[in-house]
Amino acid sequence: MAKSRALKGRIRSIQNTRKITRTMELVSTSKLKRAQDRVVAARPYAAALAGVIADLVTPELMERFPLLRQPAPVAKGGPRMAAVLLITSNRGLAGGFNSNLIKEAVKRIAQLEAQGYTIELHCVGKKGIGYFKYHRRQLASQRIDIGDKPTSAHAIELVQPLIASYEAGKLASVDVVYAKFVSPMSTPATTVRVLPVSAPSSQQKSGKQHDYILKPGADEIVAQLLPLYVRNMIYRGLVETAAGEHGARRTAMKNATDNAGEILDLLKRTFNRQRQAQITQEIAEIVGGAAALQG
Repeated sequence: MAKSRALKGRIRSIQNTRKITRTMELVSTSKLKRAQDRVVAARPYAAALAGVIADLVTPELMERFPLLRQPAPVAKGGPRMAAVLLITSNRGLAGGFNSNLIKEAVKRIAQLEAQGYTIELHCVGKKGIGYFKYHRRQLASQRIDIGDKPTSAHAIELVQPLIASYEAGKLASVDVVYAKFVSPMSTPATTVRVLPVSAPSSQQKSGKQHDYILKPGADEIVAQLLPLYVRNMIYRGLVETAAGEHGARRTAMKNATDNAGEILDLLKRTFNRQRQAQITQEIAEIVGGAAALQG
């Protein structure tokens, strides 16, 4: 009897858990569509910016703008500091989503340290912040207020100090670690170098070469476009990571819901077999008792 009560308790517990995971799956599915729309909307603008910069930038201009200039290596007296911006989520229950991002950031940090750089680490999201605080690594900045609805204003707040430090010659590079949104089922952790800016080469550009009539000159236009390009790369990292989080959580919660259903089926079969055996035993005892009275 006690075993039957324990089975009933487990069944109720798993049923309640399945309701929670199913609800979370539905919530993530609804949020994923809006996050996907933000990703799709950000990509054409980024492609257009990259195309215009690639058309306008010349070797002469690359030497004039700090954001395009490649700094000297550490061995030759270049900046010793390199920045890494890690974008994670504030919440868990998304499978290996955040752990993959953290592993990618740890890998990139190790590569830069092997080259002789000191790392200036910036983190967005509670999961990344918690990991590096636990491992006693100092953070240059941390943000937990962006959440899963990033805006261009958030990107500007993140990137402005980095641009200023790079232009001042304090940073050798700025890398962003984020989840590249390929599909809801595929969000690989990716590292992209945003500073110095690397404009696409003529071989990488698609379509024909544009013949621009420039007013003002190319240098003034490039001076305006370069910060926009860097901000847009940060914004894309934020929106793609947000979409990837919802995709990963939907997949994780669907798997959890399916697993809960399988466990429930097993527990119900076990409970029914036990109940049937108990009823059979009680019937046998009644029949045995009746036979003993008649004898």
